[in-house]
Amino acid sequence: MPSLWLVPVDGSQASLRAVDHVVQEVLRDASGLEVVLINVQPPLPSDVTRFVSSTVIHDYHRETGDAALADARAKLEAAGVAYSQHILVGEPAPTIVDFARERGCMLIVMGARGLGTVTGVLLGSVTQRVVHLTDLPVVVVK
Repeated sequence: MPSLWLVPVDGSQASLRAVDHVVQEVLRDASGLEVVLINVQPPLPSDVTRFVSSTVIHDYHRETGDAALADARAKLEAAGVAYSQHILVGEPAPTIVDFARERGCMLIVMGARGLGTVTGVLLGSVTQRVVHLTDLPVVVVK
């Protein structure tokens, strides 16, 4: 059974450093390792969504998620590293943790700080919450 490594990506330099770390590890020993990129889009407020069709909202999340994942995909493709990708909508930290649990991931690799509006003292707030919420090992890349 392959070892799944989850790499949450928000388009920030910190999340791209996490992708670089994963590339180095995969190139060192790629046997049985699968990389899963994830981007979590925050839900739009209800005062916006009630005036916009669900198709437009879905397209917005997909396009925004694709843009956030673009540089990470390019890094993995340039290194010849196979991956899958997912764009989800929800509160970032619990969505990341739930996805990792549901997919049977063995490890979460995250950047120390992302693009969130509120940051922790040492770690980004999303990274800090993921570390707190999950039982899985989390590698935090500075």
